[in-house]
Amino acid sequence: MSFLYISTSEGATHEEGYKIAVLPGDGTGPEVVQEGVKVLQAVSSVEGFKTELVEYDLGGERYLKTGETLPDTVLAELRTMDAIYLGAIGHPDVKPGILEKGILLRIRFELDLYINLRPVKLYPGVDTPLKNKGPAEIDFVIVRENTEGLYAGAGGVLKRGTVDEVATQESINTYKGVERCLRYAFEFCRQRARARKLTLCGKTNVLTYAFDLWERVFRQMATEYPDIAIDYAHVDATCMWMVKNPEWFDCIVTDNMFGDIITDLGAMIQGGMGIAAGGNINPQGTSMFEPIGGSAPKYTGKNIINPLAAICACQMMLSHLGEKKAAQRVERGVMQVLQDRLKSLSAGEMGYSTAEVGDMVAEYSVKG
Repeated sequence: MSFLYISTSEGATHEEGYKIAVLPGDGTGPEVVQEGVKVLQAVSSVEGFKTELVEYDLGGERYLKTGETLPDTVLAELRTMDAIYLGAIGHPDVKPGILEKGILLRIRFELDLYINLRPVKLYPGVDTPLKNKGPAEIDFVIVRENTEGLYAGAGGVLKRGTVDEVATQESINTYKGVERCLRYAFEFCRQRARARKLTLCGKTNVLTYAFDLWERVFRQMATEYPDIAIDYAHVDATCMWMVKNPEWFDCIVTDNMFGDIITDLGAMIQGGMGIAAGGNINPQGTSMFEPIGGSAPKYTGKNIINPLAAICACQMMLSHLGEKKAAQRVERGVMQVLQDRLKSLSAGEMGYSTAEVGDMVAEYSVKG
């Protein structure tokens, strides 16, 4: 079953083609993005649509040379794109937080990418650490609110460096932000047309203010979607059930922090970071797609890193743009390589080089 993605953006038409910003980023980012672009060009040729790729050198190397993270002029150009395809951000010579805040979070907030979409799907041929679970049990999607909560940056520090130091970090939850995230989740669950069950993940017994808002809007909105069953689970219970009974879930919707945590757990049960991809979505504007794993600098230039997560991110991007047939081709190509060729998803243990894996996915995608 292929993933479905809601797209209401009014970008390029099929005839005009798509203008895509490519941000290879740091470490092994350029290597995996290169393979994703290879697959993109293969399926676009078969399906008959055009892509114009515009590359930007955002990342650690640019910052070390110029002190720039994301110039205003580049941000303005990103707004005009149909999609953004990201490799990875993170450089060993740059203090943690500078690139993440200056590039990733700034793009997320400035472009209002208020949905983080994370499919958790175990493909045949991929090992999961969960005993007696397989592809039939691990196939759900997490919808994470992406611009509010603890990541909004509200808070501060008093008397730093003293025994009286006070540090606060506030979770910001607005009706607008909660409502639009839940609306997206309900619509996505309906279009996914699987179990049609939406679970709200929260902590209503402790975070009584924030999740009172989430739960009230969730239950009110559910009356508009009688075809969708609703459920609620505390975040700690969600983590337990993701491990014990992942088949209970169809779609999960949650806030920014809890979403950040449970999506990484989801990546592990679907086989690891080597296969996990995600989308940062603005349904009415430009959206960004990326592999979940980091820049893995120790593998840079060795041609041994696994590119499948980046290729899956490309598949998500195609589906979001409305190129469903091309997206299905990519997914079939990935599945065939996983079933027939790879020994492992780990860097250096695949049995093939990074470029060879990209070649095989491209070949299978064209044949599919």
